[in-house]
Amino acid sequence: MIEKLAIKNYAIIDALEIEFTNGFNIITGETGAGKSIILGALGLLLGDRADVNMLKNQAIKCVVEGAFNLNKFEHITTELEEIDIDITDAEIIIRREIAANGKSRAFINDTPVNISQLKIVSSKLVDLHQQFDTLTLGETDFQRNVLDGIAKQQMEVLQFKKDYANYSKLQKEIIVLKADQHQAKSNLDYHQFLYDELTTANFQENEIELLEAEVKVLQNAEIIKTNLLQATNAIQTDENNIIGNLKQVNQFIKSVAAYNTNIEDIQTRLQSTIEELIDINDELETQYDNTNLDGERLEIVNDRINVGYKLLKKHNVQTTDNLLELKNSFATIIDNATNIDDVIIEKEKHLAQLLIQLKNTANQLHSNRLKVANPLAKKINELLFKVGMPNAEIKIEILETELNNYGISAIHFLFDANKSGKFEPIAKVASGGELSRLMLCIKSLVADAVELPVLIFDEIDTGISGEAAKQVGVIMSDLAKLHQIICITHQPQIAAMASKHYYIYKSTINKAIVTQVKLLNNEERITTIAQMLSGANISNAAISTAKEMINLQ
Repeated sequence: MIEKLAIKNYAIIDALEIEFTNGFNIITGETGAGKSIILGALGLLLGDRADVNMLKNQAIKCVVEGAFNLNKFEHITTELEEIDIDITDAEIIIRREIAANGKSRAFINDTPVNISQLKIVSSKLVDLHQQFDTLTLGETDFQRNVLDGIAKQQMEVLQFKKDYANYSKLQKEIIVLKADQHQAKSNLDYHQFLYDELTTANFQENEIELLEAEVKVLQNAEIIKTNLLQATNAIQTDENNIIGNLKQVNQFIKSVAAYNTNIEDIQTRLQSTIEELIDINDELETQYDNTNLDGERLEIVNDRINVGYKLLKKHNVQTTDNLLELKNSFATIIDNATNIDDVIIEKEKHLAQLLIQLKNTANQLHSNRLKVANPLAKKINELLFKVGMPNAEIKIEILETELNNYGISAIHFLFDANKSGKFEPIAKVASGGELSRLMLCIKSLVADAVELPVLIFDEIDTGISGEAAKQVGVIMSDLAKLHQIICITHQPQIAAMASKHYYIYKSTINKAIVTQVKLLNNEERITTIAQMLSGANISNAAISTAKEMINLQ
């Protein structure tokens, strides 16, 4: 149940706080005092769109806060915890704030949530008649939800929708794969040719770059050998060679090292230099021996490079490694084109299995809807008789249709207001007053099935009076035994049945008109109901009737 509703800076309300009780709560009051505005503020807690124009004072934010107690509805606590909403002591505080700049924020137990999360939570707490007004009676979704609520298969329908979405997604994947299959097979020969061409070329990693370096050596072999020979001669072979001169220097230093210890280090370094030069000379001689004037090898290398250059230009790449990457990518394309048939077969097999599963579930959902349809229609018709519509009758028609995301049921609520035997869709034949009473009858039956803690009705008694209004009150009073009912009404017959009666009125405080709420005591209730019966001039008869109406409860 909702225990407390606090509203600040909303529409004509500066600040208002209402403490509701369990059972049947009635709200009455002066026209324009703010009765429906209270429900508009409550709608913000349920995820309605925030409008900055509803701020009474544009300089400060609007705050609406509701405290809910879930003691009798432990299953909702479990469901909320499953969507990561932490509930302690079976209490939940929902707060909505609208800043002056229009920005809206929502909190559940002081934890920020988005509007989608807020709607998920609030849908499990409250059914506000403004959200499911009488026009929804003619909508297929509402009619299906009513049947599924009575059949207690809402979770099964939700899971079916998820499974059907996966089925549809898989269908689309197969369509895309088949399109890819056609394209892949049409290009397979071309990609195979490109792959075979690169395979035949058989280039190794960095091969073209290494061959380019080898060409430079082969093309300049003569000058390379000449200069290498001159270098080795200068180092060691010539009469005045470097190593010979350094050995002579070493002897001079060695001869005086015994007299000056600092020279020992110099002599050691010089010896290392001589040994390093000997190694360098050996490597130069090796390079000399390995450098050959090989015209045949030069021709072979140039031919190989030309093959590489043609492939680089053909594929618009720069290096040997790029060619190898292309070769691997062609291999993958060919492999995918070859294996795509197997992939499609596997996915089609899975699709067929999903379809069987969906059909079985859809048949069960359809069967459950058929089972509850006639008993539900019978109960609705009994209630219609009670609320002053003895000639009205509803019939629920369920036809089998193509598989869709809700199953295979095409559901139609048909209505005959005058026992004409002609049943038509509700929206076509029912008047506003008939729709209101019909909605009440349906909700009174669905409420127990879906276990909603709070049901709120905003002037659902429009267009009725007398005995019909009394029966509407009886239905809501019965509902209040298991649910908290909050109802805005203009009917004294309904107001008299309330367990708590709240009166909304305007008063002047500090020269400003403000909206206030008062929980009426027994005497105040009698006066208010008498006024609803007879108008501003309350008669003794009205007082007597009001007492009788209240005492009957």
